[in-house]
Amino acid sequence: MQKKIYLYDDDLDFLYQNKVQLEALGFKVFDTDSRKKLEEQVEAERPDLVVVDLMTEHEDTGFTICYRLKKLYPDLPVIIATGVASETGMDFDAVTSEERSWIKADMLMAKPLRFEQLLAAIKKLLGMSEEEPSKH
Repeated sequence: MQKKIYLYDDDLDFLYQNKVQLEALGFKVFDTDSRKKLEEQVEAERPDLVVVDLMTEHEDTGFTICYRLKKLYPDLPVIIATGVASETGMDFDAVTSEERSWIKADMLMAKPLRFEQLLAAIKKLLGMSEEEPSKH
């Protein structure tokens, strides 16, 4: 069965490049830069994993989406991909249990993000081995 991955980001290049590469590996990918479209798609068809940008339409949109996704599907893997560290110089992670309790994402990844890094994180959260081909 094909794994469904949803990508939400306001960087259209990030969306396009990652969608093309993930689809080439056999994933079914929905991508959008609209929070509303993402939420509608998630309600219509539950994904296997979601990747969200932290700061899109508002500074906290990524947090809000993670909260709502985890409320609907507590076991849904969610990755926040953010350029906040490179844009602000502030360190941003979720290493303590307190930080993880309010961030709600399963993984935080700093941008710029290489596709290989994203793919490794996706496979880890979906319980796939590194060597396992993505096509199912």
